[in-house]
Amino acid sequence: MKVEIWSDVMCPFCYIGKRKFEAALEQFAHKEAVEVVWKSFQLNPAMETQPDRNISEYLAETKGWTVGYARQMNDYVTQMAAEVGLHYDFDKAVVANSFDAHRLVQLAKKYGKGDAMEERLFKAYFTEGLNTADHATLLKLGTDIGLDADEVKQVLTSDQYTGEVKRDISESRQIGVTGVPFFVFNHKYAVSGAQAPETFLGALNKSFGEWEAASNPAEAVTLDGPACTPDGECA
Repeated sequence: MKVEIWSDVMCPFCYIGKRKFEAALEQFAHKEAVEVVWKSFQLNPAMETQPDRNISEYLAETKGWTVGYARQMNDYVTQMAAEVGLHYDFDKAVVANSFDAHRLVQLAKKYGKGDAMEERLFKAYFTEGLNTADHATLLKLGTDIGLDADEVKQVLTSDQYTGEVKRDISESRQIGVTGVPFFVFNHKYAVSGAQAPETFLGALNKSFGEWEAASNPAEAVTLDGPACTPDGECA
């Protein structure tokens, strides 16, 4: 059974959602039968990479907030992340366009390393304060998970996997994705946002039972939770 996850590496709820989904998967009796496929989504395709600015300053400017208020909002998300064992450091987070990072994920998927690449990028962005648009940084992150350095360089210095990223984003529009993370179970059930593990486990059990029985598709159901939207809202 396939679970597709639309995500952006600069989305704080996507990393939290990943941990909550993983917690559910650990409890799922048939986890060995689940194929997780990461899909590209950009919250802000027009974002310009600015290594000399952190995300709190960027949010304050683009949303008309004070820097203090932006930090307050980020502190709230940091507390949510801590509840699932993640350490966020928004003071170090770099304003970086995520398109090339998504191309790197697409390359990693070719070798069954999509999940490892997502994990490494999330940690680099939210914990380590690395510039995830910088090609030298992406090369290091790719080789960290076992990708071939020469192949990573070839991808980053070309337009390889551009089409795959754009197709994922186009598909997200077609199925009505308005924020990420967005989980689709067996092409049928959708869970939007960083839901509780129990919600993910329920979706896994329901979709697996129908997948196993090869039942006919029914009307899609969406469950909403904390997510980030392209206009910069994270709630």
